[in-house]
Amino acid sequence: MRHFHAVASAALIAVAACSAPTSNATASEAAKPGDAIAAAVAAPTRTPANVARDQYRHPAETLAFFGVKPGDTVVELWPGGGWYTEILAPLAKSGGGMLYVAAPWEKGLNRFKAKQTADAATYGAAKLAEFPQTGANPKVPDGSADVVLTFRNVHNWRFDGTDNTANAFRQIFAMLKPGGVLGVVDHRLNESDDAAKEEKSGYMKESSIIAFAEAAGFKLAAKSEINANPKDTKDYEKGVWTLPPVLTEGEKDRDKYVAIGESDRMTLKFVKPAS
Repeated sequence: MRHFHAVASAALIAVAACSAPTSNATASEAAKPGDAIAAAVAAPTRTPANVARDQYRHPAETLAFFGVKPGDTVVELWPGGGWYTEILAPLAKSGGGMLYVAAPWEKGLNRFKAKQTADAATYGAAKLAEFPQTGANPKVPDGSADVVLTFRNVHNWRFDGTDNTANAFRQIFAMLKPGGVLGVVDHRLNESDDAAKEEKSGYMKESSIIAFAEAAGFKLAAKSEINANPKDTKDYEKGVWTLPPVLTEGEKDRDKYVAIGESDRMTLKFVKPAS
């Protein structure tokens, strides 16, 4: 599991401007968030510490890029404390959609279940599912999802020489309807770096994630630089957790890492072919 830390910030929310979309699958694309996404991002039920991180995670632009709509059946994989769930639940509720929250059963869902218990009005309709699936617990039905989203999780499947990534992408492929979308955001390793860093650093190469997705049957539809951070040098002894929000070095060089901000992230949109 990735390291989940809620860190309060006094940073102002700054939403990045979007560039015009392009049909080139390897080019950077952006889409203007609709009213429903904007309203979900502005939901008063969101945690203030999470709202402060919008400047790094660009949720409105990211969800618009992936084409998420209020009436969709959406699966969020490994939600942790529910940073994106705080947006996806109100979005689904606003348009009659369905939200599945899927993680290792059932320890991986405990933090979300606590949120669901505390605020049933916002989160009570979300369905819980096991991912990766073992066959023993509730699952996302095959061919049921319009969109599957995973934020900063693929590197977890790649950790410590135990590679569960291929199986994860096959299961995601099965969840989606033909023509459905897989949206991936993750910490980006330089293509020139040693691939062994993917097992320890929390970073992954774009080419690695694309290869796993394509092997499962997905087609790369588009890339975006919405979540890029060129200040991230990616050479930290303690990996990506050196940067905010974790700041694993504590007070050591804290100002330096806060000035860098959160990690450089790839944003990849894949499609399950219609046939």
